[in-house]
Amino acid sequence: MPKTTRPCVWLAALALMLAAVAAALLWAPAAAPAADQPQWGRRFTRNMVSEEKGLPESFDPATGRNIKWKVRLGTETHSSPIVAGGRAFIGTNNNVPRDPRHQGDRGVLMCLDEKDGRLVWQLVVPKLGGDPYLDWPGAGICSPPTVEGDRVYCVSNRGEVMCLDIRGMADGNGGPYKDEGAHMAPRGSRPMEPGPLDADILWLYDLVSGVGIRQHDSAHSSVLLHGQFLYVNTSNGLNSKHQGVERPEAPSLVVLDKATGRLVAHDDERIGPRIFHSTWSSPALGEIGGRPVVFFGGGDGVCYGFEALGAVPPEGQVARLKRVWRFDGDPSAPKEDVHRFITNRRESPSNIKSMLVFHEGRIYVTLGGDIWWGKNEAWLKCADAARPGDVTASGQRWSYPVNRHCVSTPSVHEGLAFVADCGRTVHCVDADTGSPCWTHDTGGEMWGSTLVADGKVYVGTRKGELCVFAAAKEKRVLATVPLGSPMNATPTAANGVLYIATMQHLYAVQQGAGAAGPEEKP
Repeated sequence: MPKTTRPCVWLAALALMLAAVAAALLWAPAAAPAADQPQWGRRFTRNMVSEEKGLPESFDPATGRNIKWKVRLGTETHSSPIVAGGRAFIGTNNNVPRDPRHQGDRGVLMCLDEKDGRLVWQLVVPKLGGDPYLDWPGAGICSPPTVEGDRVYCVSNRGEVMCLDIRGMADGNGGPYKDEGAHMAPRGSRPMEPGPLDADILWLYDLVSGVGIRQHDSAHSSVLLHGQFLYVNTSNGLNSKHQGVERPEAPSLVVLDKATGRLVAHDDERIGPRIFHSTWSSPALGEIGGRPVVFFGGGDGVCYGFEALGAVPPEGQVARLKRVWRFDGDPSAPKEDVHRFITNRRESPSNIKSMLVFHEGRIYVTLGGDIWWGKNEAWLKCADAARPGDVTASGQRWSYPVNRHCVSTPSVHEGLAFVADCGRTVHCVDADTGSPCWTHDTGGEMWGSTLVADGKVYVGTRKGELCVFAAAKEKRVLATVPLGSPMNATPTAANGVLYIATMQHLYAVQQGAGAAGPEEKP
């Protein structure tokens, strides 16, 4: 240290530098292999874009061309694959049991070896039972997990937020949760003895008893991890008669401490009475004025931005999330007594089922009439997210109509935005202006999202085909791969491999792989 530098000044500068480093660490993603895909969509922003290279543009299930391995799933798979820590994770049902001890309708999260698809362990969750609209028969676990280090965060089919050990029971039953045997047994049955193929639950938070939600059809939530906090949409929604929201006072977005599962915050927007179907949009993260903001699509069709938590509230206290941004993408739609419009295909509120994508100071979102109960009108919209406040009147940059309904999250890449809809159409638009570039009729509706990777756009249809396009302003169809089973999941790229989930199989596709190899047996 130079003799002219006073110690107090130097120490003050050091303190400022450490504070800046601490703030940067809070915003920065946790350490993970760069090529892993530990969360659904690009980390934090939810953009459906991957930096992977060398991915094949097609593969052949009949000959095994470009197929590294193939694994049998259940009969319904609505979750997208996640790859991290040498493991591949996928939610499905139990209609093709992998462990004969578990029989009957269950939700299943499978943990597979990334190298060969071998089953390492599985989380098996019995159905809620009773009212089918709480936990739809055969739907399985629909929520993609989020992985950090040796921890797997997921939401079960029963609306339970869980922290799992990535090793399963291989290193014993960790804690503090020790009731896996009772949890995996149907309610009213004797506890089972956990085995080597079972998941190790470290903690569990029940959204039903914890914050009073009533999930509708199924829980669908991809946990957003930021610092020491987990942000989780609650899947709160309609009653079984589709006549209103049974728990209108319940929150739509909650925050848990990732170490303990303790509830530390929730929204206070009173969205409940305006939920037109359910709360299935998972949160994203971006910046306003250099500060982290959690962006969230409400079941009322409104985009919200909440100030990210900086510290854990004192024990026994639950904070209210502070709203700092708001954008209503359909301001002229009905806002009160919204359920009188159920089944009205001409006039109804909008809702959001996809995730909000934060990209270069903007939010890209699909919203519009509900796929089952609302109007046919729907859009891909772009809004200014660089300044705080309610930007409904002034923040919309452009609006692009899609065909009928849309539940897919957009992919924004190199000045273009790609999105799939339920009208069988893939759209490419200018990301700056919303001007159309091209469209393509796939012949089947799409619930999963487009994935842009390695100069290609991948998307699966409910007709059972994987469609591949050039990620370019001019349309070029590269391949159409028939897979013989509907696809509701979004493709995932990780470590040079493309993962494609149909309702019944998970394919690991790699350029140059020559054979499917032995298929995993139930």
